[in-house]
Amino acid sequence: MRRMAEWLPPAKEQSSWLLSWLPSWCPTSPSQLKDAEEKMLKSVKQPFSRQYVHISNGNYMWTITFSTHVHPSIPQLQARSSPPLVLLHGFGGGVALWAQNLDCLSSSGPVYALDLLGFGQSSRPMFSTDPEGAEEQFVGALEEWREKVGLEEMVLLGHNLGGYLSAAYTLRHPDRVKHLLLVEPWGFPARPENPHHNSIPVWIRAMGAVMSPFNPLAGLRLAGPLGPTLVQTIRSDFKQKYSSVFDDNTVSNYIYHLNAQTPSGETAFKNMTIPYGWAKRPMLERIGQVQADIPISFIYGSRSSLDSASGYAFKKTRPEVEITVIRGAGHYVFADQPEDFNQTVLRILARTDTKSTDSHSNL
Repeated sequence: MRRMAEWLPPAKEQSSWLLSWLPSWCPTSPSQLKDAEEKMLKSVKQPFSRQYVHISNGNYMWTITFSTHVHPSIPQLQARSSPPLVLLHGFGGGVALWAQNLDCLSSSGPVYALDLLGFGQSSRPMFSTDPEGAEEQFVGALEEWREKVGLEEMVLLGHNLGGYLSAAYTLRHPDRVKHLLLVEPWGFPARPENPHHNSIPVWIRAMGAVMSPFNPLAGLRLAGPLGPTLVQTIRSDFKQKYSSVFDDNTVSNYIYHLNAQTPSGETAFKNMTIPYGWAKRPMLERIGQVQADIPISFIYGSRSSLDSASGYAFKKTRPEVEITVIRGAGHYVFADQPEDFNQTVLRILARTDTKSTDSHSNL
């Protein structure tokens, strides 16, 4: 009965507030999103568990867990020398976009992938209209999730918005992060004084194309029955990214159902940005405050529209920061070149594990 209960969405999901956001002509529903995710995850060979991790205010975080025969709610995992790897997706994403990475990454130890608050199958509550307040809600939810799951330490890996929030979490809870991995992180540089100047980074000018149909997503929902076709057309590149796993519209279908529902996290993201995709609270101005003993690694794609200049600028002030550029990869580096990405992360995890072992032996 317990396992069955974990699969059932909390009652709050059926709230009238949520349903009021969902146009009746959109061919989507929470159950369709669940089915679309399941189809994506059928490609994963390693066994894993699924769970709604309940946090405060009736909210919950959808989580999939890869471990060594240990239930995700049991903090027994912290006894291992290798801290668990926690994956945070980017804006408009969800846990199943890691489909080409989960088998390999879980080979070295426990892995958790969760839907951020306001995205995927997690709760979609109302966020603060204040950018700092919205950021605090994201970070607070992640900390509550960690407590409920029972992790003492973790290697935190975030892509895009997940990278920004991973850095924000590390600033607030440094004792919980063993290594910070930032994959094509959003929101690091500040907007230049003259945003229309030619010096605007190429990635900023291309942000609309890269994030479409994710930002803004209102058009996707307003398209109604044409929404799925719109995703297939605008983001046809995703079919190629996952071509070794799927030969149909499995990925675009998943992306559609992720983003055709209540625009909770989307609204929070909008409140955290200013025109052209800049963050209202640039992370590059704050990341230097991360404790010096927390390793930080950046992973970029060589063909990405997101400029890696922020990572290199930070490295000037903290030389030990590691930057890896994966050839042939774009913004979705983990999907464009999954094998290279997986091996890069495993190498970083192995080094983190070695440092953990050395520190324990010196106690």
